[in-house]
Amino acid sequence: MKAHLITRKGWEALDKELKYLWKEYRPQITLKVQEAAAQGDRSENADYTYNKRLLRQIDSRVRYLVKRLEELKIVDYSPQQEGKIFFGAWFELENEAGDKVRYRIVGKDELDTKLGYITIDSPMARALIGKQVDDEVVVQTPSGPKEWYINLIRYRPFDEE
Repeated sequence: MKAHLITRKGWEALDKELKYLWKEYRPQITLKVQEAAAQGDRSENADYTYNKRLLRQIDSRVRYLVKRLEELKIVDYSPQQEGKIFFGAWFELENEAGDKVRYRIVGKDELDTKLGYITIDSPMARALIGKQVDDEVVVQTPSGPKEWYINLIRYRPFDEE
């Protein structure tokens, strides 16, 4: 079963996108569709066809966001989490070769590999939940098991050092 968890910041980003699509972008595109429809023959009106398709895409995304925001559970930081890896944690891992990586556990809606965000449903996140600094963790990957040591755990971004 997949987790329907999200950080408060992630939920706010989705909510902001929904409000923008519904209150700003959709009305703009609706107006373009109306203007293009007023020009006459819709079958050969590229502007009408393009904006109608865009309107369907917007409506699809709006429906998805409304449904998704209702089923998501916001997980806020709790002081009891300190010192252990739980949802929302930033952490640094090191392997036997001395390679270091930094990640954060988030919900699937927040996944961003460029930021080092991994989902709570990933094998690595599942293996790390509840672990603490200096623990050794074996993560099952498609290429076989990988060993990692936990160097650092925090509940604020690494760039806030």
